[in-house]
Amino acid sequence: MTEERRLVSKIAAARARHRERHRPTGFQFALADRIGFLPPSVWDDLARAGSLFFDRSYLAALESAPPSNLICRYALIFRDSSPVAAVVMQIVELSPADLKSSPDSGSSSPAPPAGSGGGLLRTRVLVCGNLLSWGNHGVCFAVGEDPALIWPAVAEVLYRVRRAERLAGQMNLILVKDFDPVSSGGLESLERFSYRSLETDPNMVLSIPEDCRSHDDYLGLLTAKYRKGVRRMFDQFQGAGCVIEPVDDILSIAPSLDRLYRAINDQAKVRLVTASPDYLPALSLSLGDRFRCLVARQGQDVVGFVTVLCDGKEAIGYLIGFDRESNQRAPIYLRLLHAVIEQATVWGCRTISFGRTALEPKARLGARPVELRCWLRHRVPLVNLLVRRLLGVVPHDQPPERSPLRSE
Repeated sequence: MTEERRLVSKIAAARARHRERHRPTGFQFALADRIGFLPPSVWDDLARAGSLFFDRSYLAALESAPPSNLICRYALIFRDSSPVAAVVMQIVELSPADLKSSPDSGSSSPAPPAGSGGGLLRTRVLVCGNLLSWGNHGVCFAVGEDPALIWPAVAEVLYRVRRAERLAGQMNLILVKDFDPVSSGGLESLERFSYRSLETDPNMVLSIPEDCRSHDDYLGLLTAKYRKGVRRMFDQFQGAGCVIEPVDDILSIAPSLDRLYRAINDQAKVRLVTASPDYLPALSLSLGDRFRCLVARQGQDVVGFVTVLCDGKEAIGYLIGFDRESNQRAPIYLRLLHAVIEQATVWGCRTISFGRTALEPKARLGARPVELRCWLRHRVPLVNLLVRRLLGVVPHDQPPERSPLRSE
């Protein structure tokens, strides 16, 4: 094919994509500002195929205690009056301070008021997914449906919400968050709507055999070198006068949890949202036995904590926090990671999702990386071309190669 024909082909394809983006898909939609506004039975039927983060009890808890710069939106997608997908969205307002860490700050900086110099630099982003979690928590497809056929309808939902929200301010960027390209089919169809793919830090996942029913069983899976290292770490933790214990009354220590969480969150390379001080108490109340808070105490002081969520056969090592100075004197963070394993075996979970930070210590537990990708689109076509080029140079961490398990 000559260069001229290639150019003609590209122009024709671009025109075809433009026409597709600017015509209805033929699906029907129900859009809502609150999860309680949608038919519970319809949402629940779709959510059964998804994770805990699609559960109405979780979503209601998040609504009751959201980050200060975030609001929630939802949608149901129908084909000929039959529900085929549920969509969770968030609108986040960002300032330059949210895009970089603030080591000297005890809390995240609030967004500048509208009309101030900082306010001129604020931007609003529409997110399909959950900024307080990792993984596919944005779209849940009905069982038996081909996602590739429904992704165009998801793109239309995002377009409709973006247009409807213009009264509150322009949203230039749409982010479809955290999909595993292996198990999430049909995502390539988003490219027809000018979305561009971005690989992010992986989710570190530990597989637990069926016969592993306690932390001692887990230690038996490790090679002698790594097992000895874990026991030495436990001895150092206990020798510093530290203990791990569960907490049922979250409200009684909520200020301590918030302080420890922010000590870690405020150091993040990119901090889009900060969990509200009321978020964990709200989760504890709404999720019941599917939520556990484990704290590290040194004497009477709470020096660390980790929350664990039970999502069927998967445990999620969720929000974590610890005192950095105390962690230099005792291995608090590492002990909290093992507390997650202990809780997962109590629940009988077969996998543990540890998230996408601190890849090295999680690799030493035996966790393996699961690739996650985001998809981005800017509303301005010219800027979208720049986004495509920039995504190729966005850095992300690669997990180290470790083989702590005897079967490896």
